[in-house]
Amino acid sequence: MSTVHIATGAGRGMGRACADRLAPTADVLVVVDRDETALGAAADALAGSAARIVPVTLDVTDAAAVAALADQVQGLGDLSGVAHAAGISPTMADWRAVLDVDLVGTALLIDALTPLVTPGTAMVCFASMAAHLMGLAGPTDPAIDAVLDDPRAPDFLERMREAGGEGIEEPGIAYSYAKRGVQRLVRRTAIAWGPRGGRINSMSPGLIDTPMGRQEFDHQPVMAVMLEQTPLRREGSADELAAVVAFLCSPEAGYVSGTDVLVDGGCVAAMEAMVAGPTPGG
Repeated sequence: MSTVHIATGAGRGMGRACADRLAPTADVLVVVDRDETALGAAADALAGSAARIVPVTLDVTDAAAVAALADQVQGLGDLSGVAHAAGISPTMADWRAVLDVDLVGTALLIDALTPLVTPGTAMVCFASMAAHLMGLAGPTDPAIDAVLDDPRAPDFLERMREAGGEGIEEPGIAYSYAKRGVQRLVRRTAIAWGPRGGRINSMSPGLIDTPMGRQEFDHQPVMAVMLEQTPLRREGSADELAAVVAFLCSPEAGYVSGTDVLVDGGCVAAMEAMVAGPTPGG
């Protein structure tokens, strides 16, 4: 059987970088994006790097389309690796859309692909360092975590509004919660996939030089502050993230599952240290 990789959000940025990395290691690479024009350009550029490039235009919040994607993949071969980078940032939409795309869409994709999991299947879902930084404000409300753990509920967004109050309507806060939900979803999914030989992890990027990242810099002054605090004193590149994804999807990471990999140049560590203040005797 042919081996099949999937890269979502493959039209540009981190998803495109993941597609570039995964293409040479697959018999078939399914590239997914909701932007048909960007997806077509990516598919053309990838031609020849894998035995076959299959472009699929869809919105990850469309349950029927996601289910159809899984059916299509099943007909192509054995599911091997998945880089799920599709998502939106706080400046791109309102709080409902952010939660819907970044968390509910991830849950829909995991649900659709679960029947295809065989020994060796590996998936990486993109989270964010924003979920780690939430801890700087104190423990997360268990009531909110309980809602985050049920993103498939038909009244999920209404329950999030009730649990999070007016604050959840700030897209940046909704984004942090969505990515926290992704991290928690991945841990639960790892328990279900393990007996079948499948692995799943999340990856939390820090400040990355992509079109989406630059848009956030233009609208959120705090991004410049975080860059100043980043120990490596620079942004990361999409290819650096894709290298981590390629490793997590490879046999070399065969015992890594149910965890979040923070790829942020040390930013979260520095922000935590700044909030904590100087250590005694330091």
